[in-house]
Amino acid sequence: MLAAAQRLRRSADFAAAIRGGRRVGRGTVVVHLLLEEPVQASTARAGFVVSKAVGNAVVRNRVRRRLRHLVRPLLGELPDGAMLVVRALPASAGASYATLGTDLAAAVASAQKPRRPR
Repeated sequence: MLAAAQRLRRSADFAAAIRGGRRVGRGTVVVHLLLEEPVQASTARAGFVVSKAVGNAVVRNRVRRRLRHLVRPLLGELPDGAMLVVRALPASAGASYATLGTDLAAAVASAQKPRRPR
């Protein structure tokens, strides 16, 4: 379980991260990372979106628990005040724990890289 200070709870926070953050998708997850947020929180915060397209309630909760456990160490590497939204794709229902971890770590690392100038 994530600490209360590390969780996104308000709909406005989810919307800000999704609209203003960098989006990176991998096979089982899509990550929205907002780094430009003024430092309001003392730590990085994370939220999860697991829709009914992933599966029934049992499958969705299993995917959410796995993602929560995988995000916990990644939050320590993010700058203070960062907001991370992890959206599970339907492929995450049948994915192994290792696959979810690889996709999540790759997506977060890619979202942190500076953008190339056009």
